[in-house]
Amino acid sequence: MTIEEIRQDLKDIRYYYEMMELFKNTAKIIPPIATVQKVEKYNKVVEKAPIKLYILYVSLYVNNNSQVTLADDWGLTADYIKKLNTKLCEFFKKEFDKQENN
Repeated sequence: MTIEEIRQDLKDIRYYYEMMELFKNTAKIIPPIATVQKVEKYNKVVEKAPIKLYILYVSLYVNNNSQVTLADDWGLTADYIKKLNTKLCEFFKKEFDKQENN
C-alpha cells in the first residue's frame, strides 16, 4: 500500500464520518460494506498508534477538523500538524506492510 493510497483512504474515512447519519439511514437499502470495512481496518490499526497520532486521527478524520483548525485549537502551526499527518500516514504504511508480510 502506498502513502497516496493511504491518503485517499483517509479522505474516504473523513467523508464516511461526516456523512455517517446518511450511511446509517441507508444501510438497510444499500449496505456500505467496503467503506465500513475500510473504516474498521484503519480504526483497528490506529489503536496501536502513539497517542499523538491517535488523537490526530480522531481529530482530523473522525471529528472532521481541518489541519488549520486543529493547529489553532492546539496552539501549533499548520506546518507542524501537516508533519504529524505525514507521520500518521507513515505509521499506517508501516503497519499495513507488516500485515502483508505476515
